[in-house]
Amino acid sequence: MDERQHMRASDQDREEVVGRLRAALDEGRLKMPEYVERMGLAYDALTYADLAPLHADLPAATGLARPAPAAAAAAAPQSSPVVIPPRADHMPTALKVLWTIWLTAVSINVVVWFLVTVTSGHLAYPWPLWVAGPAGAALFGVTYGTAQIRRSRRPGPPGPSPAPGPSGSPR
Repeated sequence: MDERQHMRASDQDREEVVGRLRAALDEGRLKMPEYVERMGLAYDALTYADLAPLHADLPAATGLARPAPAAAAAAAPQSSPVVIPPRADHMPTALKVLWTIWLTAVSINVVVWFLVTVTSGHLAYPWPLWVAGPAGAALFGVTYGTAQIRRSRRPGPPGPSPAPGPSGSPR
């Protein structure tokens, strides 16, 4: 294995691999679950050695499967920009575990509350809301903050940079 395989990969390297995976998905070479799994691994990759096996079994871009970027941009309607929703599958593992624990605890409490309500014959006070609400709100806040931090670290889409204003800074 050469020395480059041990070097750390950049965000741009990860995006290039995800682009190759997306092209393979468009060409029918990957199924959606495999694409999602490989994409998650690509975003979690630390070195070039982590990225290499994700696309080693895929051919290089064929050129026939996708139109040239200029042709694709010309064909796309200019009035509605493409909005890519945030991907929940790239949530850090620790947050996935915390959400799973929260969901399990809330589910158990709701089942107990339901059994108490059914066996007592009257509607019991909805105390599981006190279990679900505060912890869920805190967990949502942490998840949202993490997503914002991760989004700010990813490079934006390629395009022209803003023209400098009169003072030399971008407008």
